[in-house]
Amino acid sequence: MNLSAELMLQLSIVIPLLSSLVIIAAGHYPNLREGITITTCLILIYLVFNLYQGLSLGETISVFWWEILPGLAVSFDIEPLGMLFALIASFLWLVTTCYSIGYMRSHHEKNQTRFYSCFAVTIGAVIGLAFAANLFTLFIFYEVLTLTTYPLVTHAGTEKALKGGRTYLGILLGTSTVFFLLAIISTWLVAGTLDFKLGGIFAADVDKVFAGILLILFIFGISKAAIMPFHRWLPAAMVAPTPVSALLHAVAIVKAGVFTILKMCVYIFGLDLLSVLPTTQFLLYLAGASVLLASLVAMRQDNLKARLAYSTVSQLGYITIGALLATSSGVIGSSMHIAMHAFGKITLFFCAGAILVSLHKSKISEMRGIGRQMPLTMIAFFIASLSVIGVPPTGGIWSKWFLMMGTIETEQWLLMMVLMLSSLLNIAYLIPIPLYAFFPDILINKQANDDTKQITTSENNFSSVQIKEAPLPSLIAIVITTLGCLTLFIYPQPLFELVMAILTSRE
Repeated sequence: MNLSAELMLQLSIVIPLLSSLVIIAAGHYPNLREGITITTCLILIYLVFNLYQGLSLGETISVFWWEILPGLAVSFDIEPLGMLFALIASFLWLVTTCYSIGYMRSHHEKNQTRFYSCFAVTIGAVIGLAFAANLFTLFIFYEVLTLTTYPLVTHAGTEKALKGGRTYLGILLGTSTVFFLLAIISTWLVAGTLDFKLGGIFAADVDKVFAGILLILFIFGISKAAIMPFHRWLPAAMVAPTPVSALLHAVAIVKAGVFTILKMCVYIFGLDLLSVLPTTQFLLYLAGASVLLASLVAMRQDNLKARLAYSTVSQLGYITIGALLATSSGVIGSSMHIAMHAFGKITLFFCAGAILVSLHKSKISEMRGIGRQMPLTMIAFFIASLSVIGVPPTGGIWSKWFLMMGTIETEQWLLMMVLMLSSLLNIAYLIPIPLYAFFPDILINKQANDDTKQITTSENNFSSVQIKEAPLPSLIAIVITTLGCLTLFIYPQPLFELVMAILTSRE
């Protein structure tokens, strides 16, 4: 059966939403429930990949649903930046589902049907946001995304989980209502449209002070990008199960935030206007401060998921900086970093969950020597760490290279130093984890007492160590995303070509 591109676009949004109802109906049959989830994942990948092929051939794919007010419609179309986000989300949904099957069953999590159902609605909202043709449509799915992930954050149902959920919901809804919505209304009143357009939608004579204030409202209102001081929701959300953390950091929430910032910079303001606004420099420095401060806080976290959460706050700052640099290199670097960080960070969270399920450890101080019990997991952790740091042979080097070039082109020497220093801090808070996992006696205090020496000797006894890797579905997911980190280094060309098309679309 041949489906039109327009129908496939609509199905890519609707099918995940409808599948959530089928998942609920199959809740009493776990194998069927998870089979439906995987089938939906595969259908979504098929649809999005076909849309990608159509875009590559130069097709114009757009869908109009309904008009709320004159010039204010719910509509969708395909452009390169949205396609990049949709490709990442659809593929990693399948991988995360595979991981979740092993994790949720081994950890004996309750409310698994609700988990998979909300997961499906979340991905539907992500695809709707990715393909939104205007700010109004994007805002609808942006808010739906917040609401559908709340049950995932509070999944455990404990007081700690509910408290984290309140922080999560309060900051995200508060900032989007007070700042983001106000920015959208102001844009509509001044520009007369909310439709995305390469080069921006404002007139050439728009008041620069007004546009600068508007830019601040957008940046603060899109708090899913976790720029300080509106970042606390992200560490608070770490009370959720690890698959949810992986979803938030790599597939849905934070990527929706930085995607929206990029979309706003390229298609609402335009790079030319953005480069001359009086508030752009202030926001660049604010993003730079977020990069450094979050890295410093990450170094002090003993809980592995908390360290990874603050690492994400820092890495999101890279993408915001690239967008605000208002150069081709900055946009390319930011867009590529969405993909590079997605694969690297989801692998790190997968590994954290595997350690929790297999060894019941969540604190870094308790993980010395675990590389002998979980060699595959800790090798994956090491490779993903290299990608987040941005060194060969992982894909993270390409995005950070273009971001660095963006700072050089704009003579932002202070920000260049921030990016370099941050990469060094990445090494300091990530690499010791796999290093101590495989070499537990490194940097042991030379004046340690006999008991400590005896423990170290015991740890070095390979014959007494039993391999305890994650459940097979989870381990398969870890291997896939780790290979993704390596593949993006060896073969980044398709990603680069898609990102380059962002700068030439809709001319």
